[in-house]
Amino acid sequence: MRFKTETVPNYRIAYMRRVGPYGPANVEVMEKLKKWAKERCLLESVILFAIPQDKPETTLPENCRFDACIVISNDYQVDNLVNEGELSGGKYIIYEVKHTAEDIQKAYSYIFPSLQSNRYKIDDNKPIMEKYIGDMVTNPYCEICVPVK
Repeated sequence: MRFKTETVPNYRIAYMRRVGPYGPANVEVMEKLKKWAKERCLLESVILFAIPQDKPETTLPENCRFDACIVISNDYQVDNLVNEGELSGGKYIIYEVKHTAEDIQKAYSYIFPSLQSNRYKIDDNKPIMEKYIGDMVTNPYCEICVPVK
């Protein structure tokens, strides 16, 4: 699996958060965010992020936070249906993966040994993210973005 190194900029985001065990319910919050964005005509040239905020190894499942995020312009006025925040950029290793549960699971089992063999250290102060650009019907891939030092 190939990867590239990229400096991700800071992004202003609107997001919806779910708290609970990671899994299929995360898809529901992403679909809710996309519905919100579609109703506001924000899906034309969109960047979406799926961000698990906690490590399941150290956080109880019922306390795990998952954010479904959309990049918004600096002048966009958010409403009370979403939260507003900033995604802090930095250096990331980017893996492009077909967006299927099986391919993403395979990628995660590959990524950590790959980082180690290429002498990259994960930046534990930032979460690993999945990035989606455009419509998933026409672009069936996502990028797994791993923050590194």
